[in-house]
Amino acid sequence: MDTKGNHAGISTRPMYTFQSDTVYSLLCRKGVCYSRKEYVQKKYGESAWIFLTAYQWFVKEAGQYVALPRKDAFPYWVYGDLYSFDASGEGHLLTLDVPVDEAVFFRAADWTQILCLRYLGEDEEDTESFYREFRLQGLREETVMKTAFYPEWKRRIIKSWSRLFRYHEQIKQGHTEGLGSIQAGVWCLKKEWIHMDV
Repeated sequence: MDTKGNHAGISTRPMYTFQSDTVYSLLCRKGVCYSRKEYVQKKYGESAWIFLTAYQWFVKEAGQYVALPRKDAFPYWVYGDLYSFDASGEGHLLTLDVPVDEAVFFRAADWTQILCLRYLGEDEEDTESFYREFRLQGLREETVMKTAFYPEWKRRIIKSWSRLFRYHEQIKQGHTEGLGSIQAGVWCLKKEWIHMDV
């Protein structure tokens, strides 16, 4: 993903996404498609609270990097390579030319940590130190994040998530070596970004 493109004079990055027939049809018909909280709730059912915890945090924080186009905006996920996401089932694998100024970039591994409601350490030593103390208390991420019994631990975990954005500018500039798989959040999908529909 070290290659940057240029689409109509705008700096872009090749990215991939897999979208349902419904989203693809709407995108082709209207030219732009927005996600919403209700779609996440419907997709994930009883485990939706985990995704909503992460997604709502992302919406609040990522809006500092790329402005939300509307108050109820929820992210779509795009990926820098084809092996970082599940493209099975019915739908469309899209190759996109995403304008870098419309995406919030991060390491996919860091986002996975957040989706698991885990502490995102500054480095391995910081992470190990946190979890030594955490395990001594006999705690689990799900219990801390779902209940009101451990507000200080919850605060520490959520505060650590701001590290998700530590590579945003670096990736935006095209410097991805050593970062592993790259992912980005975008506030909408646009038909004009579609380079290829597989």
